[in-house]
Amino acid sequence: MNKELWQGVYPALLTPFTAEDTLDLDLFEKNLLAQVEAGISGVIVAGSLGEASTLTIEEKYELVKAAKNILPAGMPVVLCIAEQSTAVAVSIAKGAETIGADGLMVLPPMRYKADDEETVAYFKTIADSTSLSIMIYNNPVDYKIEVTLDMFAELAKISNVHAIKESTRDVSNVTRIFNRFGDRFKVFCGVDTLIMEEVMLGCDGVVGGLVDAFPKETVAIFNLVKAGQYKEALSIYRWYLPLLELDIHPKLVQNIKLAAKQAGIGSEYVRAPRLVLKGEERESVLAIIDEAIAKQPVLSDYLNISADAVA
Repeated sequence: MNKELWQGVYPALLTPFTAEDTLDLDLFEKNLLAQVEAGISGVIVAGSLGEASTLTIEEKYELVKAAKNILPAGMPVVLCIAEQSTAVAVSIAKGAETIGADGLMVLPPMRYKADDEETVAYFKTIADSTSLSIMIYNNPVDYKIEVTLDMFAELAKISNVHAIKESTRDVSNVTRIFNRFGDRFKVFCGVDTLIMEEVMLGCDGVVGGLVDAFPKETVAIFNLVKAGQYKEALSIYRWYLPLLELDIHPKLVQNIKLAAKQAGIGSEYVRAPRLVLKGEERESVLAIIDEAIAKQPVLSDYLNISADAVA
């Protein structure tokens, strides 16, 4: 995967299940095709939003292979690695390369709060085991390990570490990264509620959640901001924010699956220990989604903004 392919909107894909708790590959295809039509640039498979912790390794590989078969040739498919041991992470990285994944999004070690040296060694060992392009996922809010600028300085020495998913929720960290490293890394916004702000600050792309339900609006905001059409982007963003806030919640998976269902490109089925939303909680989330759908904005021809403006 060429470093330059790390740009644009990458959905952190949902993993659809059937009522029998198996992968629903038909619905997976339906959602993917909606994403492609909307103008996404690549996809992330089996991330946190994809319920990675409940998937078997074989299911993760099955999703990668299905995505490669469905998506247009050349569109990147990135597998998420979120593991407790370095050995398992390396094994998955090697397997992902064998089955045709284009890149990896790698989280710090799970469960054990590794220190800076251990975290860098973990990332380095995975990178050394594969030729695949790697995105480092920096999310200290949820995963309790921050990848600091000094740690990124060490990771910058690794040739196939190309991108950062910036999820510290500190928008100024985007500028710190560019000030320290210039264009060494491709920087992606990883927090739905900050997509407009961080793209305005220069992010190369977005790894999104609500894009799984509303792909056109997400890509439209990205393209319009990159083209400097801020007023039009802001109008969409203000409509979108109540939905985007469903992503920064412990039940983001259930929330976004319900949104995808209401949008006609998903289902509510989740894998235990998660349970589908019910009662007042479900009605509250549903009210946000249905109000947004009722007021869904009419989009301009955001896919045909000049290529130079969106690059």
